[in-house]
This record gives sequence, structure tokens and C-alpha cells, in this order.
Amino acid sequence: MSSEILARPVLGDIVVGVDGSPAARAAALWAAAEADRRGRSLRLVHAADTDRRAFWADTETIRAVRDAGRDLLTGTADGVRARFPDLAVTQVLSRHEPVAGLLGAAGRHGTVAVGSRGLGGFSALMLGSVGLGVAAGAETPVIVVRGDHERPETGSVTAAVHDAADLDWLPLAAAEADAHKAALRMVSVWNVLTHVGSVASMLDDLDAVARQRVHEMRTLADGVREVYPRSVVVPHVETGTSTPGVLIESSRNTDLIVMGRGRRSLGAEPSLGRVAHALIHHAHCPVEIVPPGFVTGDTDGDRDGDTDGDRDAEGDGKP
Repeated sequence: MSSEILARPVLGDIVVGVDGSPAARAAALWAAAEADRRGRSLRLVHAADTDRRAFWADTETIRAVRDAGRDLLTGTADGVRARFPDLAVTQVLSRHEPVAGLLGAAGRHGTVAVGSRGLGGFSALMLGSVGLGVAAGAETPVIVVRGDHERPETGSVTAAVHDAADLDWLPLAAAEADAHKAALRMVSVWNVLTHVGSVASMLDDLDAVARQRVHEMRTLADGVREVYPRSVVVPHVETGTSTPGVLIESSRNTDLIVMGRGRRSLGAEPSLGRVAHALIHHAHCPVEIVPPGFVTGDTDGDRDGDTDGDRDAEGDGKP
């Protein structure tokens, strides 16, 4: 592997959704800490959905929605600045519905953070429809903020690795570990049940498959070390009968889990795989989903995002 193939990524600004729920407030504070670690700015986004509401609501109602959104953003920004006084914080009052508002504010290079439960959630374990829509359809990384955000840092960031194709996003996981001043633990789950009844049904063949998986992980780790030579990169192959179960258990002892989102079939709706779906609903720490083909680089402040709310374009008196 060559460092000419792998580049050291630049982590972008953080965009976080604000809806007044406790999970969103916790996500905003976690996102502020993440932006501070990255040395980037934080965008607080409240999607007022006034474009849609304008079809049935009167001007007074729209104005009240905008005012409530501004108050929510201001209160959240005050809470963030109290903890991170030097952090650059902007407020975006979007006229779009929540998924479009968050993705528009992130642009091509930002990272979207969402709480693990919105105002419409039924259970503390369940991710709201907005979070699912963002995680499944975003073209930039999405972090679902889960777990106890006040627990001490573990000094570990985990990359959930499936195969050699994950090399395209592993440098981003390494960049996260570098920002967290943590080791990168690359975990691959070898599930023997997936080979039962296949051509690798003999024990010797299964041992060969396991050895090949270990060799692949070491090769991937070597590639990451070329980009981050001073980082601690630890490849690890776990055995178990449930890949989601092993990763969920691993999430108890790490600060962040990073994983790639699989490519969807031509014409298919955006969706999450089984493992990603399980992690964003049940992990004990934040989970970062990296979309296929995402390329990081010099974001130049990521000025390509939808920042209409920064200039308060919602306040122009239009319904």
C-alpha cells in the first residue's frame, strides 16, 4: 500500500440538529466538544419546515414558528458557549423539513450530528425518523450521539471493519482517533455461522478463512499507519455468532465507533445495513456512519452549505 493512495483527511465542521428534545441538547453539547477537538466550527440547525407549513398555516402562525425556532437556537448556543467560550458557533434557522435542512447545512464536507431520540420518539433506544433519514441518505458522515456523554473518555476509537474495501474510509476513522488523542482499534467480526454449509465447511478450511481475515486486518492497519505513522493502530478479529452483538458490546469501552455505509443498488431507496441499523439503535457510544465514496479534503470553512439561517433569511416576512 502506498500513501499516494491514502490521504490524510481533513475533518469538517459539525452540523447538529436542534429540536428542543433532551437528546438533541445532549447531542449539541457532544457536537460542540467534537468541533472543539477538530478545531472547526459548530452549526446549530433548527428546521422550522416553514416551506411546507405555508401551504396551510397563516402568516401569524409562521411568524410564531420562526420566533420559537430562533429562541431555541439562541438558548442552545448560549449553553454551548458557556462550556466552549472560544468555539465558533453559528445558528441556522432553516425553512426546510429536518432531513433536508440538516443535509443542506452540512454541504459537501460537514459532519452531521443527531440525537438518538427526537421529540416524536417512543423509546430511549429508538432513533427518530429524522435521524434515520439523515443517516441513510447523507453524502457526508453522520454521527448518531448515543450513550452516557458524561462518562470518562476511554482513549479508544473503534473502526468496525467488514473487508478490504473499507480502506477508503479508514483514514477518516484514524483522523477521528487522532482528534480524540486516542488509539484506533480496528475490529472485524468473524462469524463462523456465515460459512456453515458453504464450500468452507471443513474445519481446516475455516481455519484458513480465519487466518486470511487476520492477514487482511494487518494489511489494512499497515495502510492506515502509512497515513498516521505516530498513531496507535490495533487490528483485532473477534469471533462470535452475531456481528451486531459483538460490536454493541465493544461500544461499552470506546469513545466512538466509525463504520462505512454500504452502497445501495441502482434505483433503490437510501437505507442502512443490518449492522449499522443495530448500532445506531443500541450502541453505548456515538456511532459515525461514513457514506460510500465520501472524499475528505480542505473544506475551506465548508462555505458550500445551506447557511440561509446564518443571515436570518427566514426573517424576511415571507410565509
